[in-house]
Amino acid sequence: MSTEQRLLLVTIALFGVLAVLMVLPYEQYLLLAILLAYLLHPLQRRLRSSVGPRVSAGLLIIGVFLAVIVPLGVFVRVAVRQAISILTAINRGDVGVGALENFLGRQVGVSVDLQRLLLRSGFDASTALGGAGGGNTTTLLNNATRVVTNLVSVFGRVTDIAIGLMVLLFVLYYLLVDGPALVSWLRAVSPFRVSTFDRLYDRIDRLMYAVLFGNLLVGIVQGVLVGIGFAVLGVPNAIFWTIVTAVLSLLPVIGAFIVWVPAVGYLFVIDRPVIAVVLLAYGTLVVSLSDNYLRPVIGGREAQLNPGVFIVGIFGGLAVFGFMGVFFGPVVLGLLIVLVEIFAEYRNPVGPAG
Repeated sequence: MSTEQRLLLVTIALFGVLAVLMVLPYEQYLLLAILLAYLLHPLQRRLRSSVGPRVSAGLLIIGVFLAVIVPLGVFVRVAVRQAISILTAINRGDVGVGALENFLGRQVGVSVDLQRLLLRSGFDASTALGGAGGGNTTTLLNNATRVVTNLVSVFGRVTDIAIGLMVLLFVLYYLLVDGPALVSWLRAVSPFRVSTFDRLYDRIDRLMYAVLFGNLLVGIVQGVLVGIGFAVLGVPNAIFWTIVTAVLSLLPVIGAFIVWVPAVGYLFVIDRPVIAVVLLAYGTLVVSLSDNYLRPVIGGREAQLNPGVFIVGIFGGLAVFGFMGVFFGPVVLGLLIVLVEIFAEYRNPVGPAG
């Protein structure tokens, strides 16, 4: 390797590190743009021959907004209203506090004042108001400072989200428009042989398909199942819990479990033991088994990954990449396995051992 080549490698590494530092603040938006571009690519390929790549990309982005964002916004609005009603009822002590006191008194034999316990452990109104006398002025100034600080923090957060959404839209648009050209460029500059590059590309394609559609389908199915169960059995705010379950179900094993199990306990507390037992059986036999069956079949089998590796990829990706790691974690592990297999083939031209 010549001196110029070494210098080029060092320069590439330096600018690569700088590029990573630049995109890290918008990592989640970039990963989401990649997922959406992958999801929309088949439609883009069909439309671009009729109306051109730019117009088709714009139409697809508008279509996604109308077909997904608007209905989702309606559901989220209903869910937020129900969540506010839940919080309001809890603050008033209307949801389960008195019933829980009676339940604990019957089961433990001890009288428990949860309202007083919550006040002691949480918000003290007299302290918040600053007591009497001259302390009020200092308290008001402190509260005003806190409000201004919170407003500045919220404004900064909203600004970051707005910039992130702009990055998402631009990256998504140009991935749809120039996606084939980007793949051709990567194939041309890749140090791998063309056959190796194509093999890696096909593997990534299969992994992305399995992870994206598998996780989304499992989340939707479990959310719908929990929502139906809650609605039929009379658990309040079923729409809110449907959306919560659909999101949490992206996490295997524990996702839907942490929604319907507390609901079972709540039904026991409010003296509805029969309904609680029915919900317990429904959650165990229907909701949980759907996760145990669908995720390995749709995810691990389609991705050609061991189900254990698939689940480790989800949790590990969540820890490393944040929420989008649910989708990209298994892809990283699957790609690593393929790279090891390719390396083993260089040592053993007949094929990897086993």
